Amino acid sequence: MTVSIERTVPMGSLRDLVSLAKPRITLMVLVTTAGGMWLAPGHRSGLIVAITLLTTAAVVAAANSLNCYLERDTDRLMRRTRNRPLPDGRMQPWVALLTGLGLGAVSVPVLWFGVNPLTGALGALALASYVAVYTPMKQRSSLALLVGALPGALPPLMGWTAATGEIGGPGLVLFGILFLWQIPHSLAISIFRRKEYEAAGLVVLPSVRGNHYARVQSAIYTLALFPVSLMLYPLGVAGPIYLVSAGVLGIGFLTLVLPGLRREAHPRWSRRVFVGSLVYLTALFAALVVGAV
Repeated sequence: MTVSIERTVPMGSLRDLVSLAKPRITLMVLVTTAGGMWLAPGHRSGLIVAITLLTTAAVVAAANSLNCYLERDTDRLMRRTRNRPLPDGRMQPWVALLTGLGLGAVSVPVLWFGVNPLTGALGALALASYVAVYTPMKQRSSLALLVGALPGALPPLMGWTAATGEIGGPGLVLFGILFLWQIPHSLAISIFRRKEYEAAGLVVLPSVRGNHYARVQSAIYTLALFPVSLMLYPLGVAGPIYLVSAGVLGIGFLTLVLPGLRREAHPRWSRRVFVGSLVYLTALFAALVVGAV
């Protein structure tokens, strides 16, 4: 206890403050948000684009900061997270709490009045569902995985609504792509970090139903992801380049996931799927941009 008190710095360093926002997650959210805006029809003013991206980044940073505050004791029990500013004692909890509340209190109203009410409402939904529902639910039910996929899938839809002012078919497809993609991505993490999560008291599907069941669920959602990812072409917002790319990427992703259906899958299956999911999503949105150009 004495060591922890001596190491605690009230505000932490600037690097620690930035780390509350989980920059890599925030960057991926901005990429998907920009993708939704890019695909939307009509003219997009530079001001609206800037406001949307900056405030969306602030919403994500608010959610992650509050998540760090709420999970500081749990983070202390996991090797992956125990060196974060709060569990490591480099920052006092109130800093993360005020940072999250402050960013949320500013970003959502700016989205609402500076962009449009629909995008502001989606931002508020993402923030509230992540902090108030998903975060505490992780310690109670493996269904938190599906709840957490909701705020993770909203950014591209927010990009679409920021540009159009309405929820259209392509926006919903983008939401569907992100929602379905998150399931195999997250399940892969929960399999290779299963013992770590169990030690921290987090309830994940592999712990409740076993690794094989989790791999079967990954296959189901990846199979559903394949046709959904192709729907942007018949809706007229993506061209042949995207269609071919989505098809090839979808088949490639399936070749990584489907071997998990075997009861005795390769021990490295989960790590391969995790890395492959990141490559898949990045390449898919790159194909969207290239195809639109």
